[in-house]
Amino acid sequence: MSTSATPGKRLQRHFLTGLLTLLPIWLTWVVVKFVFVLLSDLSKPWVQPLSQRIADVNPAMLGWFDDPWVQTAIALLATLLVILLAGWLARRVVGQQLLRWFESLVARVPLASTIYGSARKLLDILQTKPDGVQRVVLIDFPHPQMKSVGFVTRLLREEGTGRELAAVYVPTTPNPTSGYLEVVPVEQMTPTDWTVDQAMSFIISGGAVSPDSIPFAAPAARQP
Repeated sequence: MSTSATPGKRLQRHFLTGLLTLLPIWLTWVVVKFVFVLLSDLSKPWVQPLSQRIADVNPAMLGWFDDPWVQTAIALLATLLVILLAGWLARRVVGQQLLRWFESLVARVPLASTIYGSARKLLDILQTKPDGVQRVVLIDFPHPQMKSVGFVTRLLREEGTGRELAAVYVPTTPNPTSGYLEVVPVEQMTPTDWTVDQAMSFIISGGAVSPDSIPFAAPAARQP
């Protein structure tokens, strides 16, 4: 015969249910807020003085332009428009010519050329499939009995032996913009059929968004 839960148990159950319900909402809000603040901060240096001037023209009718939330909204909208304009120009001949001119200008600045060139190459290679191996793989990290999701960014050769190696970028959860760079023998990697988008969803969600089954052992380890 089952007995009813005590008030303390019921409160504990309600608390855990509420926490699990609100946690995804809170995480979504944190990420969205971070992105919105980041985007709005890009345009605030010129939006704020412009809004102040507009408000000074007619404080009675246009004074609301000086409110912080209005400036943030305008800055966010301006940044989004600039991003959309950059995307539109990148697909046009004039935009590609401007991009080449900008890249040639950046190439003359030692530190800036290194940062821009590395970031540009990383974004480009994540959109293409490397020869001979899958883009998304599993590697033994940080322990031989544990696996981490990584992105193959380059194939290398071991000096002396010629053994094939791979440079693998291992993102952190839930922020994939930081991570580790590992050099792994190709035969020790576990290939997957995941796309970059599927791997990113898996990483950002902490594994909550994933297929029902994934490979674990490397092909070499599966052989009897």
